[in-house]
Amino acid sequence: MRALIQRVKTGKVTVEGRTVAEIAHGLVILLGIGQGDSEEQAHFLAGKIAGLRIFEDDSGKFNRSILEAGGAAIVVSQFTLYADTRKGRRPSFTEAAAPEGAAALVDQFASRLRELGVPTQCGVFGAHMLVGIENDGPVAIWLEK
Repeated sequence: MRALIQRVKTGKVTVEGRTVAEIAHGLVILLGIGQGDSEEQAHFLAGKIAGLRIFEDDSGKFNRSILEAGGAAIVVSQFTLYADTRKGRRPSFTEAAAPEGAAALVDQFASRLRELGVPTQCGVFGAHMLVGIENDGPVAIWLEK
């Protein structure tokens, strides 16, 4: 399981001209599910992200988690995080999980964030999404479990 988390001032997901998720402050999490990934990994990664201290305190240091900063999250399924570009010019996505299993794990990941107290919205699995990100910092962190 792979996640690219981005600290944002604003985040928004639009599908077919309709806004499906929007936050004012927090994290946009691009989440890739790989073959063999499990619910345990989804719960671990959600816990790691909920507690990750990447928001600034009054001194400007990364000392606050999304929970302490009062932020929200948007989770966007992103199978392209499993792109293999070692051969040729067209990426291969054979390491990405099949859509049926991946969708369930994305939902479990988002549910776990909510259980931990992070207000969480999601994109639409499998849809063509326009993801608007006003990156704050910029801060973008890669996590893998």
